[in-house]
Amino acid sequence: MTLKLALTLLLFFVQCLAFKPVVLIHGIMTGSGSMEIISRRIQEKHPGTKVYNVNRFESWSSLETMWHQVLEIGKDVANISSQYPDGINVIGYSQGGLVARGIIQTFPNVTVDTFISLSSPQAGQYGAGFLHIVFPGLVKDSAYELFYSRVGQHTSVGNYWRDPYHQPLYEKYSVYLPYINNHIASEKSDEFKSNLLRLKRLVLIGGPDDQVITPWQSSQFGYYNANETVIEMRGQDIYTSDRIGLRALDRSGRLHVVTVPGVNHFNWHMNVSIVDDYLLPYLD
Repeated sequence: MTLKLALTLLLFFVQCLAFKPVVLIHGIMTGSGSMEIISRRIQEKHPGTKVYNVNRFESWSSLETMWHQVLEIGKDVANISSQYPDGINVIGYSQGGLVARGIIQTFPNVTVDTFISLSSPQAGQYGAGFLHIVFPGLVKDSAYELFYSRVGQHTSVGNYWRDPYHQPLYEKYSVYLPYINNHIASEKSDEFKSNLLRLKRLVLIGGPDDQVITPWQSSQFGYYNANETVIEMRGQDIYTSDRIGLRALDRSGRLHVVTVPGVNHFNWHMNVSIVDDYLLPYLD
């Protein structure tokens, strides 16, 4: 073997070892199979990358409560993380991005370098396009009657349904989103913030043609005010008061807000170009 060939092979193996493992978390009413395009493309373009494609809470079981999913999947992610002390990367699509953030904020023993939220309702959801996926008979104006009840809070969607016209009911009944967003203070508030601040990079991806996440800016922590006018993330209290560390991440250059037009919600995880252009560049 020539010296040049040996050096080339050595460089190749070093590059392979440099890519951190990736955990993929699927969206609502789907499963790990829906994330296979992302998985295969990562392994194709970043040879040697270990990809863990979560296969829990698939199909109808994805409607189980958010805290149940966070705690159960979180145990698996913690076990994966324990094998890689230098850190892992996490990509969550749609509801899976909200589950992923809950894991990162809840489990101090999970070491995540980069978290990519791919079209996820990080600030909540208030739109018929999303409802019709699993609750075709509901309309957004009256959905609060179901979701803001003890019965409704037994569904994942109810846990992050955020009706701008019924804020008191949201605060009274919602057991997930107002807590991980530190809108409602709890004994875990400081931990939720400090754990998110351990990230080296937070990437928020969404776009105006999503047609499911409503408002689409929720994927970037923007949301409606009481008049259903969208206020962008940097005008939201969660940012200005730095409730979970978004402002600190932003000011330190660790927050990346990525807007991609022309992508429907059901295509984000099925589009090789999205993987190449907007996921791979953030995976170390």
